[in-house]
Amino acid sequence: MATITKIGPADHGRRFILEEYLAGDYEPGHKYELVDGRLYVSPEANLSEDMAEKWLLFKLWEYLKKHPEVLNYVTDKARVFVPGRPRVTAPEPDISGYRDFPLHRPRRSVRWQDVSPVLVGEIVSAEDPDKDLVRNAELYLAVPSIREYWILDTRANPDEPTMTVHRRHGQRWRTSEIAFGETYTTRLLPGFELLLDPHR
Repeated sequence: MATITKIGPADHGRRFILEEYLAGDYEPGHKYELVDGRLYVSPEANLSEDMAEKWLLFKLWEYLKKHPEVLNYVTDKARVFVPGRPRVTAPEPDISGYRDFPLHRPRRSVRWQDVSPVLVGEIVSAEDPDKDLVRNAELYLAVPSIREYWILDTRANPDEPTMTVHRRHGQRWRTSEIAFGETYTTRLLPGFELLLDPHR
């Protein structure tokens, strides 16, 4: 009987077509993305990164419940397809917020290829920071629907994170830094206030 080998870190950089990637059997403990048709393997979030991700996700879900006309779906499991790349590129943000998610359609009929967020966020990976700070800044700028890209950084102190915000300004990002304890507001989400303190 043939042994089926799971896809794992040793396959980083291996070329896949989308169907192979979606059907793959992956070793747990890692995050897998398809970038320019090649597998990108990075470590799963550590506990403090996961806690920061869930904190931000819940803040956006609270906002969604009050303002479904602004955001109607938020998830930490999205796959974002980037147009104009030489081969399939589909990073998987830690946070994605959608304005026109087709909630009225049968769930089996909706694919990630059919939707695109207005907001994405990443928790900086302590083991692979360039993925979030450099690679994803370029990829998300190439997605016309994405108006803002938030990067929450817990590396120095998970209890006192900082945040970098990229706002779309034509064909480039306009960037601002939010310090721990400051409150972030944005015209993208009217009425939203994010106090940058994960204990509050």
